[in-house]
This record gives sequence, C-alpha cells and structure tokens, in this order.
Amino acid sequence: MPSEIPSTARTKAIYFDAAGTLIKPARRVGDSYSTIAAKYGRTVSPSDLFDRFHVCFDGAPRLAFPNAAPGEIEQLERDWWKTLVAQVFEPWNPFENFDEYFDELFAYFAEPSAWALYPEVLDTLSELRHRDVTLAVISNFDSRLVRILDGLGAGSWFADVFVSSRVGYAKPDRQIFDAALGRHGVRPGNAIHVGDSEANDLQGAQNAGLNALLIDRSRPADGSAPDRIASLREIIARLD
Repeated sequence: MPSEIPSTARTKAIYFDAAGTLIKPARRVGDSYSTIAAKYGRTVSPSDLFDRFHVCFDGAPRLAFPNAAPGEIEQLERDWWKTLVAQVFEPWNPFENFDEYFDELFAYFAEPSAWALYPEVLDTLSELRHRDVTLAVISNFDSRLVRILDGLGAGSWFADVFVSSRVGYAKPDRQIFDAALGRHGVRPGNAIHVGDSEANDLQGAQNAGLNALLIDRSRPADGSAPDRIASLREIIARLD
C-alpha cells in the first residue's frame, strides 16, 4: 500500500474528507445538542451529550443507502440521524418533545453558520487549483454538505462532492473512492486522498490504491512521517 506520494506519479486529482479535514462545528457538538435541548425541556450537560454522541456515532451503521432511489435519499438521511440522536438521549428518556427538538437540531446543522472552515482551507485550495489538478470531496456525510460548503465559500473549488448517503457506499469501502476516480477518469496512483480518520481515510484510500495523507493538526509540522500532515498547506510541499 502506498504510504507517500511517489515522485514519478503525476497527481491529477486530490480528494478531501469534509468534517475534521475541511470543516468543523462552529461550536462543540455537545454544546449545540444541550442548548437546543434545553429549549424543549430537556436539560443535559454538554459534556455528557458530547461523550454519548461519540459512543452512538461510532457504533452507528454506515451512512449509506445502496440501491435507494434518488427521491428517497433525503428522507433516509433524516431517518438515519433521527435514530442516532434518539440513541444519544436514551439515558435521559422520556423526552416528550423529542420530535420538535430533532427538527430544530437537524435544521441547525444544515446551516453553514453551524460550521467553520479550518483557517488554511481556502488558501490551500486556491494554490492547488493553479496546479491543474481536479479537486473533489469524498465524505461520509449527507446531502446537507453541498449547501454547507457553498455557504462557507468553499464549494466552488470542487468539481464534485461525493457523499456516502448518495453514492451508496461509505468510507472505508473502496467503492466510494472508485466512484470518484471513475467520474474523473483518474487512475488510483494519480490521486491523493486527504482526511482525518486513520481507518476511513488513510487505510481506506490506500486499500483502494490511492496515495493518502492523514491530517492531524495536533502534531508538529515537521514532515517526519511520510503519510501524516499537520496542515493542508503541507500538501503543496509534498507535491513539490
């Protein structure tokens, strides 16, 4: 499996994960869940909800719906999230106004204002665009992502946004990477995927034959690991 960008391979496409790579919640997930819940009569601490969310999210089925008709996708996405959020609140049931709470929560996270770009994103995308490479997103997200990226001023940089809920496969399945490569007519060895999950992004992309970079903004930007970066701007140096 490739662990660094081969010097002999011309990079024709760079794919990015979304949450944790390009975007992050504007405030902590637990804070958002807690603040909105309080409006509907349920008081739970942000830290408890944050911990519970990650337990439930990590154990949830993949956000992908193979063979679903296009017109069914948005309802399936909504149902997936409603099941997950209901599980988050199971320790604090009954939640009498849960349906109204979920409606507001789901709408909140559809708004670009609920998210923020990492500081280096737009400068990095601008620099990469000048290098004549196809830029796209491959994310285990849902249809709301397109509006979020557009609202944050990043959407126009990408040729495509591949979300697992619509592709029918979620990372680390190779099919979602194959879908992007096939759309752009690019061989795996001429593509890089960048993301923050070792299993979904680094290993998933490598297993599909792509070059891969794992972004970890907590590590020093010293170039000591060939497949790790601390900032998206390091992609440019790797290409050079």
